[in-house]
Amino acid sequence: MNPILQWFTAHPGFPPQLAVTLVSMLPILELRAGIPFARVLHLPLGEALFFSVLGNIIPIPLILLFIRKIFEWLKPTKYLGGIITKLENRAMNKSDKIAKAEFWGLVAFVGIPLPGTGGWTGALIAALLRIDLKKASAAILLGIAIAATIMSLIAYGVFG
Repeated sequence: MNPILQWFTAHPGFPPQLAVTLVSMLPILELRAGIPFARVLHLPLGEALFFSVLGNIIPIPLILLFIRKIFEWLKPTKYLGGIITKLENRAMNKSDKIAKAEFWGLVAFVGIPLPGTGGWTGALIAALLRIDLKKASAAILLGIAIAATIMSLIAYGVFG
C-alpha cells in the first residue's frame, strides 16, 4: 500500500475521498486498506466508512453479474487462459466452507479481514458457485459491513 499512499500524497490536489474510494475498489486491498488509508489522510471516521464501503461495493455487482461470461470469453485465449484457470482454482479452493453454509459462510468469508478474503473473492466464489444473486449480494454487503466495523475499530478505535 505504501506506493499508493506515496502517489496520493505526492498529488495534494487529489481529493482524499476519491483516493479512499479508489483504493477500496482495488482487489486484495479493498476497504481493509481503504479505512487505514483514510486514517492516514486524516479523514473523519464517517467519511472513511462511507467512501471505503462505497469503493468496496462498486465492483461487486459487476463481478456477480459478468465474471462467469468474462472468464468463458477469456479462457480460450493463449495469454490469459492460464491466468483465468488459476484464478478460478484459487477461488474454488476457498469455497468449501462457503458452499456448505452458503449465506453465513459467505458473510464470514467477506467479513473477517484476512489476506485473500473480501468482497472481490467472495463475489467471485458466489458467481462460480452460482449462488442466488440476491442471497449473494445480501451476504457480501453484510460481510462488508462487518469488515468495515472491524477495520474502523483497528484504525480509529483500539489502535487509532
